[in-house]
Amino acid sequence: MAAPRKYPEELRERAIRMAVDLRRDPATRTGALKRVGDQLGINAETLRNWVSQAEVDEGHRPGVSSTEAQRIAELEREVKELRRANEILRTASAFFAAAELDRKLK
Repeated sequence: MAAPRKYPEELRERAIRMAVDLRRDPATRTGALKRVGDQLGINAETLRNWVSQAEVDEGHRPGVSSTEAQRIAELEREVKELRRANEILRTASAFFAAAELDRKLK
């Protein structure tokens, strides 16, 4: 289960949009994330992470997109569950095989 979000999605989108716009202009590029973060009450490092992920999601920067990361996490959970189920089945199979062997030996 994911942690609850500290910031509403609308604020996040607005902050990303403002930061990206300011970073496009060379005159306002320096310190843009800090200024936007201060204006909206968001930590500059948090905003930097949001902007970086948005750039990856839009294909402007290399990396794993949000949808790909979510799908990978789902697949990893499924693999973990399947491995656990297989281990239970192996244990049960060994138990019943031993019981069947005991029955045949008697």
